Amino acid sequence: MLSRLTLSDRFSNGFECFGSETAIKGVAAWCDPLGGLYLPDLSLLVVSDLHLEKGAAFARRGRMLPPYDTIATLKILSSLVSRYDPKIVVSLGDNFHDRVGSEYLPLPLRELIRDMARGREWIWINGNHDPDGTVDLPGSSVDEMFYGTLVFRHEPKLGDAAGEIAGHLHPSATVRRREKTVRRPCFATDGSRLLMPAFGVMSGGLDLRHKAMRGLFDHAALVAHLMGRDRIYSVRFSNLLG
Repeated sequence: MLSRLTLSDRFSNGFECFGSETAIKGVAAWCDPLGGLYLPDLSLLVVSDLHLEKGAAFARRGRMLPPYDTIATLKILSSLVSRYDPKIVVSLGDNFHDRVGSEYLPLPLRELIRDMARGREWIWINGNHDPDGTVDLPGSSVDEMFYGTLVFRHEPKLGDAAGEIAGHLHPSATVRRREKTVRRPCFATDGSRLLMPAFGVMSGGLDLRHKAMRGLFDHAALVAHLMGRDRIYSVRFSNLLG
């Protein structure tokens, strides 16, 4: 049965957010239904796998996709930044869909990122799609970031779980609700490690039971925080389908 943990908190802009509360290595975190993770004690917002300019990357290879993915993704990110007003934003790699995406980013989209980053620290973690960092954008590009008891990186490392927040695998999970099967992107955590859902609007998902997830979690403690339309639904791994 689908259960829901609701965390209702009112922020400075008056928006009431129904998220799900969790903790990574004892650090409190809120899973937001828009796809971001907020760490209130650190005033830090985490997103992952934006895959900006994915449509442009496909076009450069002769495959035409609608060219609106970047602006759609950035508008959602802007909503999150406005909601939490964090001091630090960390984007966990595959920020752009290929190595040249940030170099060719149109000026209006570049300005939108600059507006979001103004007055705060912005960290771009390098991913496998964009290992060379960003071009002419605010913030710093690094391979991984250690902050207090936490480590932020693109790809999770087997045997190095404690305090890790990572992306790359685009976790999703499947449940049955009202006699229907529902598959949604999710935050996945056992309290030691947390995997972020892909933030990009054209990004897919990989089921938590996929072989690529093996060895990453203690299944007895694993919870999938599924992204609903306007809230998070938290389901224990043992109650997932698949």
